[in-house]
Amino acid sequence: MKKRIIITSIVCAAALICSGVAAWCNNDKQSCKREGKYKVCTFAPLSEKKLSAGKNLVQGVVLHHTACQSSKQALDKLYFDTSSTVICHVLIDRDGTRYVLASPKERTHHAGYSRLNGKDWCNNFTIGIEFQSVDTHVQPLTDKQIDSAIDYLIPIMKKYKIPVKNIVTHEQVRNEWLKMHPNSNAPTKVDIVPEDHQRFMAALKKRYH
Repeated sequence: MKKRIIITSIVCAAALICSGVAAWCNNDKQSCKREGKYKVCTFAPLSEKKLSAGKNLVQGVVLHHTACQSSKQALDKLYFDTSSTVICHVLIDRDGTRYVLASPKERTHHAGYSRLNGKDWCNNFTIGIEFQSVDTHVQPLTDKQIDSAIDYLIPIMKKYKIPVKNIVTHEQVRNEWLKMHPNSNAPTKVDIVPEDHQRFMAALKKRYH
């Protein structure tokens, strides 16, 4: 367990070095305001290098943890580092702050090798939510993270008619891919842990009507 945490931390640290800490201070890239209980920061449109061509069909949601030590490290990799194609639609910090990096209709590189409801490549039809956590096995999601994510999701779910069953984890969609493609060299994924997914779904079902 400790070895995996160290490895993921090194990956994020490397991304931080590549992009430069100074990028975080580039405040003209974001606009922040209070929305309900939480601060919401909306970022300037992403470069084409960070997005896939075409529109997202918005049929589901994939939940992830960042595997980074802080939201600053995560944002440097997800938004500022143009040498990396990894990106999500929204990052949610431990205190519930939301960093909105892409619109639901944009296709982001968050799921990679993935399968949901018999369809491969979830990047084409799902929203990616990253929760700031070194590893949800040892750092569970906070109640504020879950609450803030639901604030973000409910209007989107209603607009695009996303069923609750299509709110899944990266681990689930990767496992489905590996079942269908047993000879794939895609690595397994361990985020989000089942316990946190269950907490998230229970809270969502209480609020979503």
